[in-house]
Amino acid sequence: MTRTARELAQFLDCTMEGEGAAPVSGVAAPSSAGAADLIYVEAAKHLERAASSAARCVVIPRGLALAGKTLLRAENPKLAFARAAEWLMPAAPIAMGIHPTAVISPTAQLADGVAVGPYAVIEDGAKIGAGTEIGAFCFVGRAATIGEQCRLYPRVTLYAGAELANRVILHSGAVIGSDGFGYVQSGGKRWKFPQVGEVRIQDDVEIGANTTIDRGSLDRTEIGAGSKLDNLVHVAHNVRIGTNTVIAAQTGVSGSVVIGRDVAFGGQAGLGDHCVIEDGAIIGGQAGILPGKIVRSGQIVWGTPARPLNKFKTQFAWLSRLPELAKRIEALEKGQKSGDGAGAVND
Repeated sequence: MTRTARELAQFLDCTMEGEGAAPVSGVAAPSSAGAADLIYVEAAKHLERAASSAARCVVIPRGLALAGKTLLRAENPKLAFARAAEWLMPAAPIAMGIHPTAVISPTAQLADGVAVGPYAVIEDGAKIGAGTEIGAFCFVGRAATIGEQCRLYPRVTLYAGAELANRVILHSGAVIGSDGFGYVQSGGKRWKFPQVGEVRIQDDVEIGANTTIDRGSLDRTEIGAGSKLDNLVHVAHNVRIGTNTVIAAQTGVSGSVVIGRDVAFGGQAGLGDHCVIEDGAIIGGQAGILPGKIVRSGQIVWGTPARPLNKFKTQFAWLSRLPELAKRIEALEKGQKSGDGAGAVND
């Protein structure tokens, strides 16, 4: 879609400087941009790259100068750039219409504008909201509910009874509503504990490829509105995640963990069961939270077991000096032994 710089400025509510009629049809990095691509600058250190770019139109903060370009001045250039990208380059459809190979139960309810791709399966009693797109080979189980304007990429699986609200995005291989990992041991055997609870995904959640979210055992697993989960994340049974939380790849969340709103997780973090992560906390990459622990609101933790960031950095600095300290201790011990021997001779 091609727009003018003036139209883009109006859409973004930005102040424009330069050629309002300049065409803008895409977004790119400065090094690969063409004349009709939009780029952005966040700080003065990026001005040189932007100046040498072929792009004619730049989103830029107030107070920075850049000659020879059409400028769209924004309080948050990165956010404005992201909004522009969504407007200029809307996502391609996942499916169009109902493919003849799709298998749809006669008791399933599909609202207006639902699209279903090749070989998708929609079982009895499923309900799908208006404008939702379901990709090839997806599986929507019995009585599962999907809201409006959702996007399920190919090979997504919704177990029976899973619930998605509106505008949820599930990437390929995501599994929603699988059994949690719960067993009772007796007589040398493990007996499966019931996994019959619910799973609910609220509005505007995005879930990455091959991420798994288990249903509750007897209760509910819930992902709060606006939260974003990366690829290869595992969320166990009865977990509650608040609004606008972000979780990076390969993080594992054990059963009955409660996570607040606006929490951020680095990659490969691991949470033991029944942890509580309060609002606004930051969990560093590969951090390990022991079972039952509480990370307080706004706290930044790192390491395994996780500890406050300043304490982690101090301990890590000493840890990196261990080889040097070991040599010094060895030298001291040798000196002590030598002194002991000399004393014995003198006696």
